[in-house]
Amino acid sequence: TPSPLAQAIRWGDMLFVSGQGPLDPETREVVSTDIIEQTRQTLGNLERVLEAAGADFTNVVNMRVCLRDSTDFPVFNVAFTKFMKGEKVTRTCIGGIPHRAGVNVEIDCVAMFD
Repeated sequence: TPSPLAQAIRWGDMLFVSGQGPLDPETREVVSTDIIEQTRQTLGNLERVLEAAGADFTNVVNMRVCLRDSTDFPVFNVAFTKFMKGEKVTRTCIGGIPHRAGVNVEIDCVAMFD
């Protein structure tokens, strides 16, 4: 059955990007159990969706993060900060249970175009 979800939808000057997880784009398998590697892969996947829409992290105005284990937050936050290289966004981070087994982080975002 085809997925009812779009990777992203542009509405006017806004881009709404669906939640991305730590899946290898080629194999569609979870890359690792390590939260640092999962964070890097998830942000890389998010970056690829943004690029396909003609945007990058400088366009992002808000991100939402779901961590399977909220005690991963300090390590996640270090990996997130390093990946973002000083780029600032607003962000909410909650603990929850992503739908796919082995996925320990999921991130979505909203981006704006000029």
